[in-house]
Amino acid sequence: MDPKTLSVLEYPKILDRLKTFCDFSASMELARALEPTDSHDLALARLAETTEARKMLSMQDIGIGGAHDIRPAADLAARGGVLDPQQLLDVKSTLISCRELKKSLERKTDEYPRLAQIAEGLPESRGIVDAITRVVSDRGEVLDSASPKLATLRREIKIAHDRLMSRLQKYLTDSGNKLQEPIITQRDGRYVIPLRAEFKGQIKAIVHDQSSSGATLFVEPLPVVELNNRVRELELQARDEERRILYELSVQIGEHREELTYGVENLAMLDLIFAKAKYAEELKASEPILHSTKAERRKKDSPHLSSFVFRLNQARHPLLDPQTVVPIDVDPKPGTRAIVITGPNTGGKTVSLKTVGLLVLMAQSGLHIPAQSGSELPCFQAVYADIGDEQSIEQSLSTFSGHITNIIRILKQIDQRSLVIFDELGAGTDPQEGAALARAILTFLLETGCTTLVATHYPELKTYAHSTEGVVNASLEFDIKTLRPTYHLTIGLPGRSNALLIAQRLGLPQPIIESAKAEISPEDLRADKLLDDIRKERNRTSRERQKLEKARDRLEAQTKEIEKRLEKIEDERREVLAKARAEGELEVAVLKRNIESLKSQLKKAKQPLQALKEIEEQVEEIEEKIEAPVERRQTTDHGPSLSIVHRPLSLGERVLVSTLNADGVVTALGEADAEVQIGSLRVRARLTDLMRKGQDVESPEEKKKEERKLEAEGSGQAAVSGTKSPGIELNLRGKLVEDGLDELERYLEKAYSSGLLFVRIVHGKGTGKLREAVRSALKSSPYVASFEEPKDNEGGAGVTVARMAK
Repeated sequence: MDPKTLSVLEYPKILDRLKTFCDFSASMELARALEPTDSHDLALARLAETTEARKMLSMQDIGIGGAHDIRPAADLAARGGVLDPQQLLDVKSTLISCRELKKSLERKTDEYPRLAQIAEGLPESRGIVDAITRVVSDRGEVLDSASPKLATLRREIKIAHDRLMSRLQKYLTDSGNKLQEPIITQRDGRYVIPLRAEFKGQIKAIVHDQSSSGATLFVEPLPVVELNNRVRELELQARDEERRILYELSVQIGEHREELTYGVENLAMLDLIFAKAKYAEELKASEPILHSTKAERRKKDSPHLSSFVFRLNQARHPLLDPQTVVPIDVDPKPGTRAIVITGPNTGGKTVSLKTVGLLVLMAQSGLHIPAQSGSELPCFQAVYADIGDEQSIEQSLSTFSGHITNIIRILKQIDQRSLVIFDELGAGTDPQEGAALARAILTFLLETGCTTLVATHYPELKTYAHSTEGVVNASLEFDIKTLRPTYHLTIGLPGRSNALLIAQRLGLPQPIIESAKAEISPEDLRADKLLDDIRKERNRTSRERQKLEKARDRLEAQTKEIEKRLEKIEDERREVLAKARAEGELEVAVLKRNIESLKSQLKKAKQPLQALKEIEEQVEEIEEKIEAPVERRQTTDHGPSLSIVHRPLSLGERVLVSTLNADGVVTALGEADAEVQIGSLRVRARLTDLMRKGQDVESPEEKKKEERKLEAEGSGQAAVSGTKSPGIELNLRGKLVEDGLDELERYLEKAYSSGLLFVRIVHGKGTGKLREAVRSALKSSPYVASFEEPKDNEGGAGVTVARMAK
């Protein structure tokens, strides 16, 4: 790519920002050297890598950790150099980072194939990590355990040092008045004491140094010279042993220099890809659709080459504040090769040109662009731009000369696969000659077949764009009311100067305004009026479209919300049906058990079993209904005498729950069931089991069946299927313990026979004797599976809730 163009379009600033997301120096170097590619395949691969990295970062927190650029250390080791402990720790942390990253990507090759392929080039530890761990501590010190010899030497150093310190300490004690201060210090690697100069000669010693004032002499007493020598000798031996150990480690690293170098390069490449992904997240960018631009021959029946797909939706300049920048749409009609942008000064023409050029460079560098998803760009072979003031004092060039010199250079290099961006084409000279030159250059660019974006003030270029095939006008709007640019780019309409309107709003006398209008051609005034009407109509249409889009978004959101609610309702319906099915199965099981008990009793009484056949048939019918697939319930009217609720229930209505023989208030309604508040308890019941107060419980047909069953059973036996519920609550308050237990036993037997799932025993708190007796009876009752004390707001210690046995 053209280096001058990269600078003009501020591409280096993009790289500077990208570097801030890199974690180590090697990837920063890659970011600094990143350039757009003219290869369509390579650009697509780069974009795909960034997409994979963004996906991976969204799923897990991943990075290169404490990696370093260890290539210089590996080169030094390969040349026979000795690495210091810190360099070895850098090698260790880098290899650990490579190992962890490689392991993470190897497990997800199918999800991130491109990243996994790069990770294959990361180096293996080859035992280097373990070797460094055995030798060097995390603080960068060679460990005693690095070798037996080093451990022995350090033990001897400690012993010799302790002896030396002990002797010197004796001098401090015995000669305290002769010393400047009672401390032991070092000079030239020897341990010495600070002797006052006036006592020189009173202690036989070697002078190693003196203070700047000469008042203090740093001396080594002769009796400790041998001890000092011993310590020094041992320290030198330990240093040599440490160097030998570090050298062996360095040799091991040097043997894998090529692998380590290649691995660091791959690690830097992965870090750069993750940096691109992080930058894309910051920009809220998206992956563009990149099209190939292959060379084409001119068709005989067409004066121009075919155009490329170019579509940017809500594109933003990446270096501007995302909170304040105004996005632009660049979506010219098919066949467009050049866009001529007009508009007021400081209206955003240059920023629009730079936005397009910079996004093209970013896409071909593998960076996601700050634009809406679905944006499409060609992959250009070259991008050229002439933007800004090109005057030069050193070269004696004016603004016009500087622009023309740069344009001449660009025109010599372009072809149909180039993108050319010119700001203020033909400016800086006589307007008539500048406009003619601009038209001629634009014609040449069209004949070349390149894609062109031009910003200009010349009205002649507006006419040229309107009348020339492959060229389209564009403009940046200006708000006359606020006298400020809106920065909105409009494709298809040329810009207006608005000079007279601005002057009028600023207070220029009306006679001058009218005089100026008289100087303008009536056709030009009519054209301006027509453009103004078209712009207003277009703005109105745009506002209507935005309203429709918002309405569509609201409708989609409401549709999704309704779908979620329907799914929730369906889940609740299935849950209720499953619960009802389970209860039905339980009731059938109870009926079968009671029928078997009655059969046994009838056999013992030598009574015929024919009376139970009808009951068994009804039980079989109920069982078939329970096992049958559940279908949506259809509401039918069976007349006022039935126990079904015929018209819809309403919240707060009092009903009778037939299965519990208890009154309650409806608190929630479902499709096939309802929630009923019975005292302090809430239960869910089928709508078919609910009856309004005063409604008959049984139809005449059901009453006849009940009478036949009672007659068939005889001996006062109640029909099993018609056993009446005693209600879900028994009140024993005020009763004696013995009376209460008798009533409790009878109640539990009826509750069990009627198939109740749970019951509520109200015994009050009082002294607690009745409560303890009730709970003891419940514990030993064959009809009760378990019991518990409810919450305080449901009765607390004054109530016991029992769950009936199955």
